[in-house]
Parts: sequence; C-alpha cells; structure tokens
Amino acid sequence: MSQIRNSAKAIIVRNGKLLTMKGVDNKGDYYLLPGGGQGFGETLQQALIRECKEEVNADVKVGELKFVRDYIAAHHEFAFFENEVHQVEFVFVCELAGDENVGVGRIPDADQIGVEWLEIEKLMKYRLYPMAIRERIMNLEKEEQPVYLGDIN
Repeated sequence: MSQIRNSAKAIIVRNGKLLTMKGVDNKGDYYLLPGGGQGFGETLQQALIRECKEEVNADVKVGELKFVRDYIAAHHEFAFFENEVHQVEFVFVCELAGDENVGVGRIPDADQIGVEWLEIEKLMKYRLYPMAIRERIMNLEKEEQPVYLGDIN
C-alpha cells in the first residue's frame, strides 16, 4: 500500500539569490529547494533544520510557512518511474543562522551533485522544481499569494 509522505522545503534568499541543490539528468542541470522528508516524531521545523544541515551544510532559522503543495507523481512528467509517490510539501522561508560554509552537506541527496545560488530575477531560465513555484518565489515580497497551491510540479 502506498503512503503519503510529508516533506519540508526551504526558501533561503541572500543577496538576491536563492540557495538550491543542483542535480543533473539526461535533460541537463536541474535544481531543487533544500529539505526533505519528515521523520516520525519530528516537527516540520525540526525536519527542515536537519535536512538543510545534511544537504547544504547550513544551519537555518525556520520562518513563515509560505506554500503547501501536493505532488502526486502519477499526474506529472516523472510518472513513468515514480508513479507511487504522493508527497505533501510544506515550503518555509528560512534564513541562514550564520555565515557558515554553505556547500554539499555530509548526507546529500542521492542525485545531488552540488549546491548553487540562483539569481531570483532569472529563476524562469532554470529547471527549478517544482517549476510552478519559480514565479511565486520571484514575487514573494511583491504580492500576497495563496498558501495551498494544489497538485503542482
């Protein structure tokens, strides 16, 4: 039986750039927000703090919940290899807790090849997943946005 998985993701912006995890596949480079699955007994904030340390070697202060999305893989482009995945992502605005050395952490994602700061103004040029969130990140400070985004990728 398939399970629904909770995941916490971080929007970390510094000097007009967004902190991302970089991966590569047969279509080229792609980017993801740092974060990951919530463990049993963990709050979303605790999961996000742990995941950011593991993936991008960053201590973070978790701020406001900005977005919630469903990701039902069977409805999107990767259905052919992850059609059993249903994830609910909680996306928080976060701040770096200090000037630590941001980079690939001690437990990176399996497909992660690096960490990259992307210019906010140019997000539409990048394959940043979920793709539907790029414009929303670009407009975070400019307009009020709905929190629940539905089943998007």
